[in-house]
Amino acid sequence: MLRPRFVTPPLAPFRLDASLITRITVCTRPFRARGPRIEAETVGDKRVVHNYGHGGSGWSLSWGSAGIARDLALEGGTREVAVIGCGALGLTSATLLQRAGAKVTIYAAERLALTRSARATGLWTPDSRIADADRVDPTFPALWERMARDAWAMHQTYVGLPGEPVAFLDRYALSNSAAAPPRPAVPRVPVPDPAAPVRVRFAEYAGRLNDVVPLSRTLEARQHPFPVPGARVAPNMQFNIAELGHRLMADFIAEGGRIEQRTFRSPGELATLAEPVVVNCTGYGARALFGDDSLVPVRGQMAWLPPQPEVRYSVYYDGVGLISRPDGVGVQALRGGDMAGYGDAKENIDRAEAEAAIDRAAVLFEATGFKV
Repeated sequence: MLRPRFVTPPLAPFRLDASLITRITVCTRPFRARGPRIEAETVGDKRVVHNYGHGGSGWSLSWGSAGIARDLALEGGTREVAVIGCGALGLTSATLLQRAGAKVTIYAAERLALTRSARATGLWTPDSRIADADRVDPTFPALWERMARDAWAMHQTYVGLPGEPVAFLDRYALSNSAAAPPRPAVPRVPVPDPAAPVRVRFAEYAGRLNDVVPLSRTLEARQHPFPVPGARVAPNMQFNIAELGHRLMADFIAEGGRIEQRTFRSPGELATLAEPVVVNCTGYGARALFGDDSLVPVRGQMAWLPPQPEVRYSVYYDGVGLISRPDGVGVQALRGGDMAGYGDAKENIDRAEAEAAIDRAAVLFEATGFKV
């Protein structure tokens, strides 16, 4: 059967100007070479289920990872559970536990809006910095696929709801050559730590989902408005984190959940909780709280411009990612591939990096280039 010729819908240009920056956010992604830690252990008199270390895939894998954590937490018949952390993993874990019949309290120093999860890009990236392909257990790829498929299905229950907590928008990967890769290549380079001279080869498992996730297609020059010879496009799931987070918190409270502000500085402090089971969803914070030195920070920065609701697509070009969300237009410098920011725990703002990224992407929409 012949496939119909792809026709790009009319695209409004991004308005890119550094003078429009409203905020710059920095996020520390929690990378573990062996992949996320999703397992149970005994700490004092508590059964602690760990659910952290998802790199740049926290939102994407949240429901799938939370399902595994839920099952571990409910082993033995316990029905009172504490969840530590109010980010993507904490909220989804608490929600699934509650819907399985447990009485759940979230203990967190901050509500979602102030967590690192709130600073995420908001794109479906289920294998972004998820693991080192050379260091994972042989069973991990199948576990990842299970999490990704479960999360993919659950996220789609939020598509089409008011406020667009989850939506599908076209993502264009553009290149100044005839072909445009869907993501920048990731070189095998040394970790910048002379005391631990290891190498990282970030695992890429996206091909395992080709039967359910829309595939990208190459575009001819006449099929897109960008002034570049190489272009690919695919519908991409993305998250309106502000609305999705608000909905998750509201649903959790409406269904009987409770959130209590609390800061934990050592595992011993868990003994003060009434619940016999604790689900640890502290992300990069688990490095300090549980002494997990296998967690490596990966710094990411986003510059935000005012919302541009007429722009209904995202772009990757020349080491810059553009995403249009209801809360603003995000501009992210991505040169260096997945190794960019590796080992960097500093959350200081780099204004020069933000302005340079905006300038590089702006060339796509200059009056003589972009064809409206």
